[in-house]
Amino acid sequence: MATTSTNKQPLLVDRILHYVVDLKTSINNDIRVLGTNSATLLVDSTTADGAIIEDIYAVSTHNSAHTINLYISNASDYLRPTQGFLIGQIKQESTTQAGTLTHIDDLPSVLTPVPHVGTSEVNHALYIPKGKALWAARQSSNDDDPNSPLLGCQGGWY
Repeated sequence: MATTSTNKQPLLVDRILHYVVDLKTSINNDIRVLGTNSATLLVDSTTADGAIIEDIYAVSTHNSAHTINLYISNASDYLRPTQGFLIGQIKQESTTQAGTLTHIDDLPSVLTPVPHVGTSEVNHALYIPKGKALWAARQSSNDDDPNSPLLGCQGGWY
């Protein structure tokens, strides 16, 4: 495999990842991290290798509206206001039927070498470097919502 003049290898996925969490008790009632949150850890790269996330999606369990906030932090034990920062949202409408997938629309653009035939589409993915963690929480004040969506992500460790 060819390297660059600074001897860097291309980013290659070592092992795939696919996690799904239930957001029933995961809340943070603001886009900024509050001290009284119960966010759920989705991907922990604080001591592992970094990860690239290709897709983040919510699966509705009821026809109620939800806003899911995604945060990046350098802590894996608790999402603290001084360490966590909002990086995106997934919004499910109240008209969404149970079992419907809602994908995140706004992942950052990346320059990964992926073949495309006859298209100039830009690739989107979320890079989680070593030492960081991805957290998720419903933007709500309702502590326990049995109608909360499931949240999943897929990608790979490198």
